[in-house]
Amino acid sequence: MSRIASHAGSWYSSGSVELNNDLEGWLTAVPEFTDDGESYPMDARAIIAPASLSCPLSPRILMLKHQNETWWIAFSKRVFILGPSHNLYLPNCALPILTTYETPIGNLTLDLEGFLIKALKKTGEFAEMSKRVDEKEHSIEMHLPYIRKILEDEIKIVPILVGALSEERERFYGKLLAPYLNDPDNFFVISSDFCHCSNDIPNFLSHYPPPPPNRGARFDYVPTSPPTPTYEYIESLDHEGMRLIEQLDYDAFQSYLRRTNNTICGRHPIGVLLCALQAIRDQEGIDSDKSKKQMVRFVRYAQSSKVKSARDSSVSYASAYVYLARVAGGWNAGDE
Repeated sequence: MSRIASHAGSWYSSGSVELNNDLEGWLTAVPEFTDDGESYPMDARAIIAPASLSCPLSPRILMLKHQNETWWIAFSKRVFILGPSHNLYLPNCALPILTTYETPIGNLTLDLEGFLIKALKKTGEFAEMSKRVDEKEHSIEMHLPYIRKILEDEIKIVPILVGALSEERERFYGKLLAPYLNDPDNFFVISSDFCHCSNDIPNFLSHYPPPPPNRGARFDYVPTSPPTPTYEYIESLDHEGMRLIEQLDYDAFQSYLRRTNNTICGRHPIGVLLCALQAIRDQEGIDSDKSKKQMVRFVRYAQSSKVKSARDSSVSYASAYVYLARVAGGWNAGDE
């Protein structure tokens, strides 16, 4: 059973030729170097990527990784995609019931033959994502065209819908997925936009749907009028969070979210990523100079528009790569 490309024709082109041309144009338009003047890495293990086809900053990293043909063939076999749930309240994570994801330029097959999804389901820690829920959500779908364009049908995918997790559950799923992140057979895509500013989100309410009564609180935040233009205030707010992610500091990132309630829609997938990196450090005894073993670097930041008044709206896009040094005898998914 297949998941249709439900947002094609509205969020992006539904025609194969048109979409292919769009993807090629967006990819080639990405600058050769990062905002800091660095080259894009070819040995990244994961990316944090906006859910927007017109911001192909992180997919450029995936493309370069794939172009390093010897490295790619020797290692990566599947792509995990962790996307936040925008339409359904979930206290946990969910896995799809479908076998194929369609895109206008070709289909992608889920990792069922390799039993990876079945193994995750057997843990009993994942809900089932119905076809209706799957097709209504955009956070995973918006990465599929690039994955299909760049990797064609060479790999399998493992989509995971991430709910409004507590910190305890983020740590749990981070530890559960850590062996897969640490395995070079796998590549992770963490779907997230950054600040959402709009009249449709009064008082900077989070994009996460509210839980049922008495099951938690909304992320309410009423910012004071900043002394700078609003778009500069948003950029400062986003960059503070980006710095904490780069520092691999999960606790500080959580404190930042509680203090600012910045409307980062992928806050929970990012939290799971940070916890997975911590679990790998714990397992491998990395207690000092962790920057030589693990690294998150944001390579590009953009806003859809510059907010100057209450009538304006914008979404922030930030792209990052994740590097993990290969440790001899390291912790892999088959070790447990």
